[in-house]
Amino acid sequence: MGAAEGSPTPKGLKGDDLGTPYLRLEREGPLAWCVVDRPDSRNALTSAMYFGIRRAVDLVNRDADLAALIITGTGDVFMPGGELRGREPDRWLDFPDLLGLDSTPFEAIRRSPKPVVSAVNGIAQGGGLLIAMLSDVAVAGRSVTVRAPELFRGIADTGYACYLPAQIGIARARDMLLTGRTVTAEEAVEWGMFSRVVDDADVRKTAEEVAIQICRTAPQARLQVKRLVNERYGAVDRMTFDALLYNDEMVEGGRAFAEKREPSWVPEEFRGGNRL
Repeated sequence: MGAAEGSPTPKGLKGDDLGTPYLRLEREGPLAWCVVDRPDSRNALTSAMYFGIRRAVDLVNRDADLAALIITGTGDVFMPGGELRGREPDRWLDFPDLLGLDSTPFEAIRRSPKPVVSAVNGIAQGGGLLIAMLSDVAVAGRSVTVRAPELFRGIADTGYACYLPAQIGIARARDMLLTGRTVTAEEAVEWGMFSRVVDDADVRKTAEEVAIQICRTAPQARLQVKRLVNERYGAVDRMTFDALLYNDEMVEGGRAFAEKREPSWVPEEFRGGNRL
């Protein structure tokens, strides 16, 4: 499934098509794998890719032959978050632009009746880290690093502001969000972002074992327990997120990222000459 850069996505989605050449759904018996594979851009997620991961969750839940979904990336990157350089070679030509949280899989993963497990094989940032955090279980390799760089990009991510404090505590959430610091896999497990850390070579195998074990639990009882647990996150402020989407700060943040420089709001004295 490897269309060339710039090629249009075929009209209509059929079968296991996720709507973009950079995602594929692989079936292994009752397990489905959603594999992010955009190596030329380090697995940066286009709008269509975000929507495709959301579609993968829906496909698994509608298919009686599938019991669980495992999400993973290729190479040494799980997902670094959204594409910020304005390069979306898989843009849907017959569909309006997918904007904001409408295209994301976060809530679909959070409420999925069937298990969703993340096999975090490398760097996880931005939306990629949220996908891992909201999975039923996230298994991370020892070399994994994570961060939430949204404020460097001028993005008022109300999803992170909702999910992260509930998951790792207010003090750590403030530290991550306000400084954009990089966190190791061991720290992420200690803080509660992930539940397991294993050798890099064992990530896929362990994620598969976890998915199978979850599938041994009673589906209806499991869904109710999951619902009650996930209510601890509260509700995401969609109106604020949408209202600030593509404002001046977000435009400058994206432009600075693409131009490999610091945003203009960084005081001259604090600039180090590198992209944040």
